[in-house]
Amino acid sequence: MKILIINPNSDLDMTKAIQETSNSFVNEDVQVVCKHTPNAPKFIETYEDQIRAAPGMINLVRENEEEYDGFIIACHCDPNLDTMKEITKKPIVGIGEASMKLTSFLGHSFSVISMTKQSIPNKEALIRKYHLQDALASVRAPENEVSGGSDEEKFFEVAKTAIEKDKAEVIVLGCAGMTGLDKKLEKRLGVPVLDGVVCALIILIGLIRYDVSTSKIRRYKSS
Repeated sequence: MKILIINPNSDLDMTKAIQETSNSFVNEDVQVVCKHTPNAPKFIETYEDQIRAAPGMINLVRENEEEYDGFIIACHCDPNLDTMKEITKKPIVGIGEASMKLTSFLGHSFSVISMTKQSIPNKEALIRKYHLQDALASVRAPENEVSGGSDEEKFFEVAKTAIEKDKAEVIVLGCAGMTGLDKKLEKRLGVPVLDGVVCALIILIGLIRYDVSTSKIRRYKSS
């Protein structure tokens, strides 16, 4: 089985981190390759960023259609995911959709930990798109995004607040850049903490083995 993970941004360090997380999760019968998107912004934060990333993402899917069994979009806002689902016959999963939908198996309510306050409305809109608003406890980001301290400590404090004040039972890491923090935070928080990259792999590997892909009879046009 061969899976291509598309990092919608052009950040090579984030691409490497996603690759390392993937390698540590899959077995030897699954080969995962993570590629950044050429000519894309270094970070996907705005709707304009998503549009600027689209041409490169489309090319990556089309150029690798025959070589890979499925695709993952490794950005928690699931940029251009509908377009990607439409242009390939292979199964394709966004890490945002995967991680937030998996929370229903693990707890009554979930909170998303976002990188910045500006991205909170985007996350809330995406949650409504996926009809998950009734299970949402909150979307939170660090109060002071430029303060010192490690990423782990910043996101721990935010997640702790979501659990204590918002009654979240599951924490979702709301950025591929947080990959690798899940088990560290889970141990300290005492609740499930979901890394979207791993969640997408769980779902995509299952879809590939079950030999099913996106329906093209109504919402998505057959390519």
